[in-house]
Amino acid sequence: MKINSLILLVAITVGFVTKSFAQPRNYDITNGIGVFGGITKFDIQTDNFVTEQGNGFLFGMSATVDLPHRWYNMSYGMQLSENYIDISGRPDIVSSQQEFIEYKMFAAQLALLGHIKLIGSYLTIDVGPMLQYNGKLELENDNQENYYINNYTNLQANDIVEISRFNFNGLIGASVGYKFFRLKAQYIHGFTNILRKLEDESLDTIDGDERFEGNQSMLVFGAMISF
Repeated sequence: MKINSLILLVAITVGFVTKSFAQPRNYDITNGIGVFGGITKFDIQTDNFVTEQGNGFLFGMSATVDLPHRWYNMSYGMQLSENYIDISGRPDIVSSQQEFIEYKMFAAQLALLGHIKLIGSYLTIDVGPMLQYNGKLELENDNQENYYINNYTNLQANDIVEISRFNFNGLIGASVGYKFFRLKAQYIHGFTNILRKLEDESLDTIDGDERFEGNQSMLVFGAMISF
């Protein structure tokens, strides 16, 4: 019984090795590691608040599989970002003075991207899904935590910080460069409602919409060095 099992194992192994090495090898698949950084333009597209796009920064790493015989390459990676957004508010419950309240949001994103070759690997269109974990909205100025959010009567700046932490995004962009250096531009759109968790906070939504809906929007401009 043991001899028959050994023979079967050897036969399977030989068959696998023969199949693997019998195929022609007319190309080389190249793997690379990239380090990148850049600036971000972050916003939340919503009818609940009046927002203004803020500036931030991003850095990360990616692993790329270069497929010379295909019309695309693949990569997967992680990036970390600190993003800023301004939301319109007022210092008092009844006030004609309008101010923007600045928030920041930290995010970690995992991406699996395809890179469509327009001019070889020198110019590509980048597209793919992205899983994001982000922190809450953090007030940059603690003196504004009791400000009131415009579009609502009693909703205060500190009431809207507990946004949804896990979100699913889509990315589309372009990369241009030669060998180890590339310039990148990306647009990241949130498919999930990043404000959904606010509906669980029992907020005072008088004179405003009690349903919170918003999708994140992020522009990234940066550069990548590959090894």
